[in-house]
Amino acid sequence: MLFAVLFEDNPGAGADIRTRHMPDHLAFLQQNSSQIKAAGPLTNGTGAGAGGMWLVDATDETTVRRLVEKDPLWPTGLRKSVQILCWNRVFADGERLIAV
Repeated sequence: MLFAVLFEDNPGAGADIRTRHMPDHLAFLQQNSSQIKAAGPLTNGTGAGAGGMWLVDATDETTVRRLVEKDPLWPTGLRKSVQILCWNRVFADGERLIAV
């Protein structure tokens, strides 16, 4: 199953947290690339950081949550919240993936 993981940043957390922990976070993403298929930051309309998003291949939400909690950014206070949603991909690369 594919899951969209949406992270909302804590507005009270300083940019130094992200800078300080980014090398470990990127290494974590690489080490878990068999499950984390895509990842990247989200910004608001002014370009300021708003959070992040992962696309995760996993058997269930509990597995995804465990993965999130192992991320070096998780215990830092940077993340205000996380939302884990099951994603049913029906269109990609200009093609319908399922018949209607």
